[in-house]
Amino acid sequence: MNLDLTGKHAFVCGSSQGIGKAAAMELAKLGATVTLIARNDARLRSAVADLPGKVKHDYIIADFSNPEQLRESIGKYLSKEKTIHILVNNTGGPAGGTIAEAHLEEFTSAFSNHLLCNHILAQAVLPGMKLNGYGRIINIISTSVKQPLRGLGVSNTIRAAVANWAKTLSMEVAPFGITVNNVLPGATATQRLESILESKAVKTGITKELLTKEMLHEIPAGRFASTEEVAAAIAFLATPAAAYINGINLPVDGGRTGNL
Repeated sequence: MNLDLTGKHAFVCGSSQGIGKAAAMELAKLGATVTLIARNDARLRSAVADLPGKVKHDYIIADFSNPEQLRESIGKYLSKEKTIHILVNNTGGPAGGTIAEAHLEEFTSAFSNHLLCNHILAQAVLPGMKLNGYGRIINIISTSVKQPLRGLGVSNTIRAAVANWAKTLSMEVAPFGITVNNVLPGATATQRLESILESKAVKTGITKELLTKEMLHEIPAGRFASTEEVAAAIAFLATPAAAYINGINLPVDGGRTGNL
């Protein structure tokens, strides 16, 4: 099985912490040169220093709440004749809340942060991928694209839009040796999960410990995923071994999602 990413260059978004950072680590272990993308300079510097390998990794500071600034930053980087072979789209999810109470600006903000920024990045890297006959676009979304999650109304809506964008793109770029796939993390031990549990505890009056117990009860594996477990799926889809896997939604959720 060919898992070697030597000579490949990866963009990994939201990679100063959590699943994004873990994905960057796995790609670097397989030999890829990695460019981290996030908005916190100090965290990015620290994350780059942690990456393994003999190649020179780097980072780009970009704020996904400002798509035009992202477009400018990526364009400037790619103008140095750099080719990106792997794009990992990963952005922090929208805040929790019911869909009936969601404000319009919550939808437009999430749509911009997720779908529009994914599209900007894909359009930027696709020409190089086509020229090289190799490309992997991997979107980190959520199991909500298969089964909507209670209390995440805006997120459920936007994640589904991203999934359908990705499926459409996968059909268009497949002839060029490019694949587009979605990884759907279930409950994963990240700061976002902690934030969701804490927010729900405040709103419901139920303790965080009890909420955690209830959530774990729904997971056949009986535990939360580690970021490294999600990152392993991302890294595999980026390799030559996954060349014929295209346009799929891959849950990494310990069996929680109640459908195929």
